[in-house]
Amino acid sequence: MMDFSMNTAPLTVTQAVTLELIDPTGAVTPIDAELHYDPRDPYAVTTVFMTGASAVRWTFGRELLTDGLYEPAGDGDVHVWPCLDSDGHAVVIIELCSPDGEALVQAKTGDLSTFVERMSRAVEPGAESQHIDV
Repeated sequence: MMDFSMNTAPLTVTQAVTLELIDPTGAVTPIDAELHYDPRDPYAVTTVFMTGASAVRWTFGRELLTDGLYEPAGDGDVHVWPCLDSDGHAVVIIELCSPDGEALVQAKTGDLSTFVERMSRAVEPGAESQHIDV
């Protein structure tokens, strides 16, 4: 007989999104990306940008993404803040800075909110430390 009362590990959350790369003139270029949340690294979110034959990964704090839905957040290499696009739709701007350059992308607020809700169901905010395997 199997015991189904055992605690099972929360599932990894993955969501495909289309981000828009904003160039210095304000023109936008769509980029396919995936958002990943793995409860084994409970404080982090990874965005994977599909750039043709390769993929570019950025990992940053989950709280930064969550806070950036509602107010400007970030004080390092990643900044996130709510905004309106040129058509007046709610978006979230994500600014990524590295020694190799900077990228400014925007995502639909609804897409990021859905991901944050799913991530919060996998690991409740404030309970991240319970998922660290030391």
